[in-house]
Amino acid sequence: MANESQELRDVGLKVTLPRIRILQILESSERDSHHLSAEDIYKIMHHSGDDTGLATIYRVLTQFEAAGLVVRHQFANQRSVFEIAKGDHHDHMVCQDSGEIIEFSDPMIERRQREIAEEHGYELIDHSLILHVRAK
Repeated sequence: MANESQELRDVGLKVTLPRIRILQILESSERDSHHLSAEDIYKIMHHSGDDTGLATIYRVLTQFEAAGLVVRHQFANQRSVFEIAKGDHHDHMVCQDSGEIIEFSDPMIERRQREIAEEHGYELIDHSLILHVRAK
């Protein structure tokens, strides 16, 4: 809990139990490469006996996003999902059958995207690449 408390202080957020718990849930989900929605977090908290409301979870996630602690993604018609902002860039594949989200990184793709931007007279600042896939 001390680590989460310090992370919150470092970005200027007051340390509260809901914030700590939501950050813990997101950090533990990273080990399994999960991207969690507010509803997923609500279910996890509710299952463990925490009565934090869904509106509070949405508010905290928005605060985390503004503070740079989490990144929000919206994959196609799915609801928004969140992951801890790790500081490293990666892209995503989304399975259209199962909804599974797979993270990947490819230096060749990254290089080519920068080159394409330069060929058109631009500097690439940021991007999001989402591949929609289906199992063979």
